[in-house]
Amino acid sequence: MDEIVDLVTRSLADETAAEFTERVDEQAMQLRRAIEAGEFDNEAFSVGLEIELYAINAEPDPPEPDEGEDSEAVSEEDLDDDLSGSGAAAWSGSLDAPAEQDGGSGASLDPDAGGSLESDGSLEPTEGESPDRDTDEAIEDAGDAFGPGEGPSLDIDPDSPLADDEPETPEDEPEPAVESSVADGTDDEPYMDPEDWRGRLTRLPDVVFEGEANKELGLHNAEVNTEPNSFDETGMEVQTTAVEMQTKQARQQASEHNCELVLDAMWTIPPEEGSEQYLSAHETRDGVVLADNMRQAPRYVALDNEALDNADGSIDFDVPGYSGSFPTILFESLATSIQPHLQIPDAGAFPEYYNAAIRTLGPLLALSVNSPFLPADMYDDTDGEWLCANTHHELRIAAFEQSVNTSENPKVRVPRDLDDTTDVVGRVVDDDLFAPFLREFLHDDDRAAFEDEFWEFDHKRGTYWRWLRCVVGGTAVEGASTERSLRIEYRPLPTQPHVKDMIGLQALTVGLIRGLVVADHPAAELPWQEARQSFYSAAEDGIDADLSWVTAEGERTADHDEIYDEVFQYARLGLAEQDVPEARIDEYLGPIEARYDAGTTPSDWKVDRVRQSLDDGEDLSTAIQSMQRDYIEASREHHSFDEWL
Repeated sequence: MDEIVDLVTRSLADETAAEFTERVDEQAMQLRRAIEAGEFDNEAFSVGLEIELYAINAEPDPPEPDEGEDSEAVSEEDLDDDLSGSGAAAWSGSLDAPAEQDGGSGASLDPDAGGSLESDGSLEPTEGESPDRDTDEAIEDAGDAFGPGEGPSLDIDPDSPLADDEPETPEDEPEPAVESSVADGTDDEPYMDPEDWRGRLTRLPDVVFEGEANKELGLHNAEVNTEPNSFDETGMEVQTTAVEMQTKQARQQASEHNCELVLDAMWTIPPEEGSEQYLSAHETRDGVVLADNMRQAPRYVALDNEALDNADGSIDFDVPGYSGSFPTILFESLATSIQPHLQIPDAGAFPEYYNAAIRTLGPLLALSVNSPFLPADMYDDTDGEWLCANTHHELRIAAFEQSVNTSENPKVRVPRDLDDTTDVVGRVVDDDLFAPFLREFLHDDDRAAFEDEFWEFDHKRGTYWRWLRCVVGGTAVEGASTERSLRIEYRPLPTQPHVKDMIGLQALTVGLIRGLVVADHPAAELPWQEARQSFYSAAEDGIDADLSWVTAEGERTADHDEIYDEVFQYARLGLAEQDVPEARIDEYLGPIEARYDAGTTPSDWKVDRVRQSLDDGEDLSTAIQSMQRDYIEASREHHSFDEWL
């Protein structure tokens, strides 16, 4: 722990900021020159996916203690993770901590363009702001990563130089599993009534991360990342298989330790100690705040302390039905997401793809919303019917923005359009500085590879949180790219109930962006302000949001049928352009099209379930927890969300 406190103190020192800024400026100049010289042009498109999950209690009997787990101090090797907040085996996007490998995410966007959440809870934007590769062989490599600095939320990829931490369970705190009371001549019984115990948030033991799961911000969080593959028929097949295999392995590993990993966007059944206490528990050591239930990775701790310092020690969180304040950024860990990645081979065309992608944020978020409720115990005397009518359909947007938007220029917001590809470098340079680290804090070897050469830039890119951002650099993809590449990280989508739903959204996202550009669709002619407003309207109202679009004929429209006819049409075109067969396209997009046809998203399903329970006489807290248990059960029984309808 002393090593972490020392690193955080050094990170936040004025002299570190000055030296870090000088290095970032030098590295940015080199990157601009390399982009202009064509060094970031590649052979083909590639895709990848990051998936965040959370853990709940799975069985009423306590797990056996993990052999070999102890509470020894963090070793120097443990500290030597990825400072950039990304992971090599995947593409992350949270506070950005990596996933126990090497990775690299990017960023872009001017500091004067963005959206923040008003204190009344309204979502008002702030002014300013390989084809020839055998599928089985590719699957075997699915644990590799894209590049340095991968890593949304406040994510630091579990594979990042700063991601390693202390034991998952606080030193003097028992594993949060329910104890059993055993008496002679009686059967074992759970300490709590099973109905009160089932599905509660729980911390994950370290052993769970020995498999496919990677560490994330909260001790209850995990992340699964696919290796990037070429964007074609084979690559999409490998992506599908990798997501299925890796989520299954991670969940099986967790089940062996009394936990279940849930595919959901926000946990609502609180841990035994209560949500606010869990999210607020902390200690202060030598002036450094250490959140009890946050992974004790130096980068996370430094980011937490930076944000707290900007907010004078307390960070407000306001959404419909709840208003409170927290002494750490850990409330960001309420939410989980998925982040599709699309690497663009022609660096010169990157702005065209990026600007088109901004126009898709509202329509795609509206289809995927899945977090209308906070943990049940965070609502005191809130009227249930009022909450169902007024809550936002995607509370993850509010949780992430409010947890880290504590500096002068909000770091989490909808990005501005790009005029030139090198803007992706300049926007990282101009972004507010958060918790800088110097490479020698963690490494004593010479800089050799690409990720070493641009280490400080990549670290800053890891704190460039926009709902759409650019990743500069990454792991080479056979048949598609070298480590010098540019890709779009698509960050606002919440985690979905099933693997099939997540693959569907990945295909819809990358297919739509590719299709709009290949068809020279005029979507990017929609004024940026309207695209931003569509995004925040989708966060508030979901499928009923006020959306704006420009049709293929260049006409402005707010008609949902016109908008989604083109959304699915051009996603199909983009996938077909990448040689994905029509039958496969139907399989990928069918479940998402079905939810649109039914006019029901996972968030709508949740609100309807809570309303039904309220009508049956349950109080709000009971209704939310009943809904959550029904959600978990439905996710076990079905294969895609449209089967619930």
